[in-house]
Amino acid sequence: MNQKLPARLARRNALFQQWQALLTNRTKRTRTGEMLIQGVRPISQAIAHGVEIRALLCDGRDQPSRWAQDLLAHPPAPVVIVAPELMAELGEREDGSPELLALATVPSDDMQRLAPGSRRVLVAFDRPSGPGNIGSLARSVDALGAGGLLITGRSADPWDPAAIRASTGSLFAMPVLRLPSHRDVMQWIEGRRVLGEGWTVVGLDEAGGHQLSDTDLTGPTLLVVGNETIGMSAGWRESCDVVAEIPMMGSASSLNAAVAGSIALYETARQRRAGG
Repeated sequence: MNQKLPARLARRNALFQQWQALLTNRTKRTRTGEMLIQGVRPISQAIAHGVEIRALLCDGRDQPSRWAQDLLAHPPAPVVIVAPELMAELGEREDGSPELLALATVPSDDMQRLAPGSRRVLVAFDRPSGPGNIGSLARSVDALGAGGLLITGRSADPWDPAAIRASTGSLFAMPVLRLPSHRDVMQWIEGRRVLGEGWTVVGLDEAGGHQLSDTDLTGPTLLVVGNETIGMSAGWRESCDVVAEIPMMGSASSLNAAVAGSIALYETARQRRAGG
């Protein structure tokens, strides 16, 4: 955003409409490279993990919380005081204005962000259709110690406000990359293998024929979670070294994609703890 920011915004002008479009218009987020971050924890996580903040929007209340006071005392970007009714719209809230919102830069999708590390676990989510599922899986990826989340194919946007809210800010705590297809990921995997890293690609499927608990997840592992309705693409299935299933004992025909990924991440962490 090259235009100079005003100190105050009191009416629905062109700038407000630009910010409002970031909430629902993926094309606008992609073209501008900007997103709006809502919520205390997501904003705090974004700042803590070095996401570029371009503006801090404030409703100008007389008695802000201690959290807001601390941020406004040393703001990471220019502060714009926005009329409370406009802040309520940008915050997508019906119970009043949020104290703060952050206008931030969308992180890069460069594979170089996947710096090799000791965790050596990545998750690929193939063509997810729901931003909430992306956020939920990102929360598990963060909580269970994986090194990043790769979104492949035509999918929902991880920088949709619904995804950010569902992740409670975990989307900012690790590399989250949007990639055209499985080929981009497999090229990276093959490059790591050439360097001597024994990466195993493990796909999750309700009829994989191989129990997840019987799969060795102690080495460098890429877990592949398929689309919520149709599962993994043919390309991903062919790229897998193992297709594993999570046994189910109830009447449910399948698990939610984010839940399945979370169970696989827990099993990976369990095996690594058990192996010392």
